[in-house]
Amino acid sequence: MDNRDEVREFLMSRRAKVTPGQAGLPAGPKRRVPGLRRTEVAMLAGVSVEYYAKLERGAIAGASSSVLDAVSRALNLDDTERAHLFDLARAADGIPTSGRTRRRAARQAASRPSLQWALDAITEGIAFVRNQQQDLLVLNALGRAFYSPVIGDGGRTPNLARFQFLDPASREFYPDWDVFAQMCVAIMRAEAGRDPHDRGLQNLVGELSTQSGTFRRLWGAHDVRTHGTGTKRFRHPEVGELVLAYEELALTAEPGLVLLIYTAEPGSPSAERLRLLASLAAERTANAALQRDHLR
Repeated sequence: MDNRDEVREFLMSRRAKVTPGQAGLPAGPKRRVPGLRRTEVAMLAGVSVEYYAKLERGAIAGASSSVLDAVSRALNLDDTERAHLFDLARAADGIPTSGRTRRRAARQAASRPSLQWALDAITEGIAFVRNQQQDLLVLNALGRAFYSPVIGDGGRTPNLARFQFLDPASREFYPDWDVFAQMCVAIMRAEAGRDPHDRGLQNLVGELSTQSGTFRRLWGAHDVRTHGTGTKRFRHPEVGELVLAYEELALTAEPGLVLLIYTAEPGSPSAERLRLLASLAAERTANAALQRDHLR
């Protein structure tokens, strides 16, 4: 995850996606490159060809906000892509995204009882905290029941990216598997831009790149996105298809960690199935408690 390589490949991949027509330029004959030429991006951004070529070689350290804004406009970057470019520039300048290490934040979140209490208070929705490596750190009861295919036997920290690309069960759990795969990698790409020195994320990318050709291809596309809000479709092994809305919230006390809450539209079939899953989970919890009492 060398920063210069990240910058170079990101800018080149974005330039290849912009057609002359989208930039208000004539296509002209004998174009040998997909998308825009470097000279065209430089002209649109109002910088010299030499300076833009320097940026595209990865030498982004010291670039001003006004230059980055101009390049973002020239390449038609959306808000997430623009933020990613600024993250790459901050990393090149050696400016950390937070004064607190994300690894420590993850440890603190997983061991903080008040965070678990807060999630447990959410009884009609799936609530969980994840880190930038896609680890599921803290879940409420419904979250544990919902993500049972991801959690498995509990032998290691459940990880959404490993489940997505290395577990065949993910294709049943995610009916729109290709969409989920693209989203997963694009979120990880954005996280890598924010913290290119995250060793855990580097190791995860290396592991998935080695074991999954699909992950390797999607990682090479350099697409980025944030989670935010939206709707997803799942197929749970116990209750069937669920269409759920999600909201992502940053944990200000733990930089780098996010809280996600999945809910179903009131009165919908998905809401009924979510209540059924909650009932099944509560029944299992009660039975487990009875067994523990019996063993005592």
